[in-house]
Amino acid sequence: MNYSMLLPQAPVEAIAASGVASLGWLMIAIPLAVSILLLLLGRVSDRWGHWLAVLASWSSFGIGLAIIIQMLGVSASERSMEMNLFEWIPAGDFTINFGLLMDPLSMTFVMLVTFVGSLIHVYSVAYMEHDADRRRFFAYLNFFIAAMLILVLGNSYAILFVGWEGVGLASYLLIGFWNYVPEYATAAKKAFVMNRVGDMGLLAAMMVMVAQFSSVDFRTVSAEVTGASQGVATLIGLFLLLAATGKSAQFPLQAWLGDAMAGPTPVSALIHAATMVTAGVYLIVRSGAVYLQAPIAGTVVAIVGAITLLFGAIIGTAKDDIKKVLAASTMSQIGYMMLGAGLGPIGWAFAIFHLFTHGFFKALMFLGAGSVMHAMDNQVNMRNFGALKGAMKITWITFMMGWLAILGVPPFSGFWSKDPIIEAAFSANNFGNIEASWPGWVFGTVALVGAGITAFYMSRLFFMTFHGKARWTKTMAGEPIQPHESSPLMTVPMIILAVGAVFLGGLLTINSAFVTWLEPVTGETLHAEPVLPVIAIQVLVLLVVIIGALFAWKKYGREEVSQAVPAAGALVHAARNDLYQDQLNEGLFMVPGQALMRGVTAADHSFVDGIVRGLAKLAAGTGRAVSKAQTGYVRSYAAYVSGGVLLALVVILATRI
Repeated sequence: MNYSMLLPQAPVEAIAASGVASLGWLMIAIPLAVSILLLLLGRVSDRWGHWLAVLASWSSFGIGLAIIIQMLGVSASERSMEMNLFEWIPAGDFTINFGLLMDPLSMTFVMLVTFVGSLIHVYSVAYMEHDADRRRFFAYLNFFIAAMLILVLGNSYAILFVGWEGVGLASYLLIGFWNYVPEYATAAKKAFVMNRVGDMGLLAAMMVMVAQFSSVDFRTVSAEVTGASQGVATLIGLFLLLAATGKSAQFPLQAWLGDAMAGPTPVSALIHAATMVTAGVYLIVRSGAVYLQAPIAGTVVAIVGAITLLFGAIIGTAKDDIKKVLAASTMSQIGYMMLGAGLGPIGWAFAIFHLFTHGFFKALMFLGAGSVMHAMDNQVNMRNFGALKGAMKITWITFMMGWLAILGVPPFSGFWSKDPIIEAAFSANNFGNIEASWPGWVFGTVALVGAGITAFYMSRLFFMTFHGKARWTKTMAGEPIQPHESSPLMTVPMIILAVGAVFLGGLLTINSAFVTWLEPVTGETLHAEPVLPVIAIQVLVLLVVIIGALFAWKKYGREEVSQAVPAAGALVHAARNDLYQDQLNEGLFMVPGQALMRGVTAADHSFVDGIVRGLAKLAAGTGRAVSKAQTGYVRSYAAYVSGGVLLALVVILATRI
């Protein structure tokens, strides 16, 4: 989008951290130190290590909250506080300091990561109670929190990259936590490899920054990019988008997200709600100045988001695994955020707002799914659920709050955060630098259709799990399953998150509080006229949501649900197979890669090894030929010496003639 007139003319100077903000480094240091300690102590800390990890996570939240309070006590222009901890990479004129940037954007993420993450820690105490490696699990959780805080608090792309790789490692360790199951180990490797593909984009973007601006510092890049050519800015923007697609599971690097459900359910909640998949949205919004200078790259961000929100929604309609439905939902909802981020100043704040509220209701639904699994002998197939509302009233009511929030039903949080993105999508009145009304129609219609599909598949999940007739099977021991409510350590975090799902969005909308809070970073949120009246958009959104939910109720709430997977048409079959993304990746990359490696191996065997074997045969043949001269007779050796002397004399005489 063309907003070149809004580009900053000078870097926004950050104020040196003072007061409680000067202790901001402890938000990272405490969970990181506890993680290392638990891993080093080993079995010694099995009985109490999990509580130490819980305390570490809440400590980071407490420090972050204190910094937020300090920020609210000063003017908006003074809310960007920077602190250099030490010189990290001295390389002549190019130096990178390991520093932190505490501003409204980074501290919003700190609140999400530490508060939701800490609730997940508490929930995990009960969820992982019988796991022999619970202490190691909590060490990894603390490391995940620390890595994500490095990512959002770093004052440069280089520091961000440290946290970026840290959350990649943490996700690998946690997705494959039960790696004695081959499928889980494979899922962890898949997530790790696909994220490395995206990470190359971030590395390439930093290389261009160093070549053009001799810096990877946020403030320097934001200032210098205004003088760069649009081609350079576009290149940086596209490389950053590649990084974001990998970390946030956006098209075309989204195939790892469904398999990531292999890890314990609290891991899924942490990845989807508070940490890893939100990182790509943070990267795009933090790099707003780049996309202002590169409108084409910004438009590509919006296109990727639009494709992904439909992609994930369609997949969600056909899955029977409760966790994989939620994973598809995350993919789709992050797509909404990427769409908003790609719209520039009309969508940045709304993208972060939806990310923040989504963190609460998506964590709630994942923890609710874990509660259901806990009661159903770890089953995940919704066709074996049904009628759980009677046996699990707290889980049912709290999950309902998350369900209504993600549908965007007023006055739940999703209504206040997702609807503005849809309205902004209908306001996308240009495509790159080309003024036109059709992008608004295209993006807006996609977002609207996505809302209807979301209402259908999330209602399908809700009704199949909690309503209808009981379709319970037997436990692995052959006994009838008797569902029961989870312990308070699991239900209390769900209740707190449910309160956020109900009230958080509305509270943060009063006097545009959240949008105003972000203005020092995102600038003033522009208002562009949508192609439809706002009231018409709101009515249409609510209408498609009601239609989607009613259709799901008719099919999965009122009618009997079959335990057997019914036959499906081509589209449903494709959705069940993730729209053949794995097959596409295998056909485009894995199979050709394997063929290339086989060719290289054959060439190595035939050519390189052939040369080596030839030299060996030559040496052996030469040795055998020379060995025939070794007869053991003195007269033979005397003849050889005489012949050598005679040959030497002939050569000398020949050279003198």
